[in-house]
Amino acid sequence: MFPGLERELSTTAACRLSGRSRATHYRRLHPPAPRQRAPRPAPPSALTPAERAEVLALLNRPDYADLPPAQVWARELDEGRYHCSERTMYRILTAAGQNGERRRLATHPAKAVPQLLATTPGQVLTWDITKLQGPNKGEWYHAYVIIDIYSRYICGWSVERAESAERAEELIRETIARNGIVPDTVHADRGTSMTSKKVSQLLIDLGVTRSHSRPKVSNDNPYSESHFKTMKYMGDFPGSFNSLTDARDWCNGFFSYYNHEHRHSGIGLHTPASVHFGTADLVREQRAVTLAEAYARHPERFARRPRPPRIPEQAWINEPKRETEPAQQPA
Repeated sequence: MFPGLERELSTTAACRLSGRSRATHYRRLHPPAPRQRAPRPAPPSALTPAERAEVLALLNRPDYADLPPAQVWARELDEGRYHCSERTMYRILTAAGQNGERRRLATHPAKAVPQLLATTPGQVLTWDITKLQGPNKGEWYHAYVIIDIYSRYICGWSVERAESAERAEELIRETIARNGIVPDTVHADRGTSMTSKKVSQLLIDLGVTRSHSRPKVSNDNPYSESHFKTMKYMGDFPGSFNSLTDARDWCNGFFSYYNHEHRHSGIGLHTPASVHFGTADLVREQRAVTLAEAYARHPERFARRPRPPRIPEQAWINEPKRETEPAQQPA
């Protein structure tokens, strides 16, 4: 209330103007003393502390420790013993901080991050399987593709009606024999064919290190994932294939184009075949000559002397992060 108005207005008039109840006004001026509520009496059916301790001990018995209260209640009842209701058992567990999952839960240790390095063709191969839509709904063909991670060269491929460990083992064997080089490592994800006994035994017999992606981590197999995206984003990639032969013919043309014509950004815009078979350095020298001639004719068109893209010297799967050295304080 403004100064001086209390002499002009009564409390009733002030409350009416402000829209406040007069009873509320007086209650706020003289609030009642806080009253302590009497504790709620325990119902006659409540268990005594000793009985609650006995029920808790029962629920934690070795033969009952993994069972929910419903199971304990029913088993005790079948033995002619009744302690309390099922709901009371839950309340006792909650009060004791034991209301979580009572069964032992499986624990899975973290999978190691695969870290693979290739400095030349033939060191590390990676492979995966992708599905191709068939002529009918629910009909799929399975394309197996093996890639050299250094050169991005498609070393082996196959399109089959179904995925099988036998065909995977056969394709890997054929690919290694055809290329004439036993790789140091073969990497794949954790599909049934990739982790099958046949494929594992083949690699063990050849002395090849097996490597697998972590569960549900697609980035652990980036070369296969990137290649499948390139394949399925091609302008002539069909929505579905009329037959298995049709799928194989299209893949044959695409893999030939990919290996010998597609300029890959990850390898200095060379073709995978050029890097795989060692002609990329010569191609880069020819590019350098062409760029030098263009610079000599019109140097004003270049901000700096042009150079062809460099060919990477390493290809990594999960390259380790480099630790930055702390900045030195000036003396």
